[in-house]
Amino acid sequence: MSLHKPLLTFLLLSLTLAAQAQVGGQRGFTFLELPNSAKQAALGGVNVTAGAHDVSMVAANPALLHAEMDHQLSLSYIGYLADIKQSSVAYAFNTAKHGRWAAGINYLNYGDFVQRDATGAVEGSFTVNDYMLSLTHARHVEAFTLGATAKVAVSSMAGSQAVGLLADAGVAFKHPEKDLTVGLAFKNMGYHVKPYEGGDRQPMPFDAQLGISYKPEHMPVRLSLTAHRLYQFDIVYLDPNAPGQLDENGNEVKEEKKLADKIARHFVLGAEFIFSKNFQVRAGYNHLRRRELRLDTASGGAGFSLGAMLRVRAFELSYGSAFFHPSGATHYITLSTNTQTILKKKSI
Repeated sequence: MSLHKPLLTFLLLSLTLAAQAQVGGQRGFTFLELPNSAKQAALGGVNVTAGAHDVSMVAANPALLHAEMDHQLSLSYIGYLADIKQSSVAYAFNTAKHGRWAAGINYLNYGDFVQRDATGAVEGSFTVNDYMLSLTHARHVEAFTLGATAKVAVSSMAGSQAVGLLADAGVAFKHPEKDLTVGLAFKNMGYHVKPYEGGDRQPMPFDAQLGISYKPEHMPVRLSLTAHRLYQFDIVYLDPNAPGQLDENGNEVKEEKKLADKIARHFVLGAEFIFSKNFQVRAGYNHLRRRELRLDTASGGAGFSLGAMLRVRAFELSYGSAFFHPSGATHYITLSTNTQTILKKKSI
């Protein structure tokens, strides 16, 4: 079968679905935009090409699912501010008849809240949480991989639930000789099936992302560059109520949008420093995050991220730290292993 036909069909289908996405306004299930693994977080939070054998990266691009991930089990834990906690699990497997698959669960808990009546009297407490179930399938066509993920997202608040059905679609090209990967992913295309009681249906948190990862032959570093929010050029938000600078005449001059800043906000940089197959150090920079989350008087480390990977025997431990605010960082821990290797050792 010709390579061009399935690729063309895949891209046309993805673009058709993407065209239905609404830009602007409030969006539902925004927790799906959060990185759910230490590797993705350490590389800047957005990356569609640096998969390797880490099955947790399938959540970033379904086309990253490949043979090295077979039987890989990944468990992630993220601690945000206050009592907000996130955890996820992913597992990849291959079948002789139906091809290669991966399944995942992502859970976000916002803690306990005090419930009060109209007078402020305490009536009890309630919880708020989000979770998502996913199933991914990928197929190889020469140097290309085509992948798709079906997702069910549920938000729960004080006993009321909202449900959404979504899908990701991606394609990845891996150079047959060089350590070069190019990826394209359309994220969170779908429909708000059931809104909260009394609420309205909301658009899904759609995104279109294009990236490249490359490791020079004689350098121990793999560099990644990812462009996101490709469906909208101008993603700069300026607060109309923010005070402007005063000119020499004492007149207030409001901040204006700049072309360079408009472009830069679309890009995320990532780097993997490969000291050995068992140890890596990772770093990332997200310009959009830095510009939106910095304070007027200080930026701190907002937009920057760091991490490391350590492999010991059959287990791989990854750590990531992403700075969302000058006050501190969010910490990510991912533990992964090959279940087939463990089962073989037990049988021996």
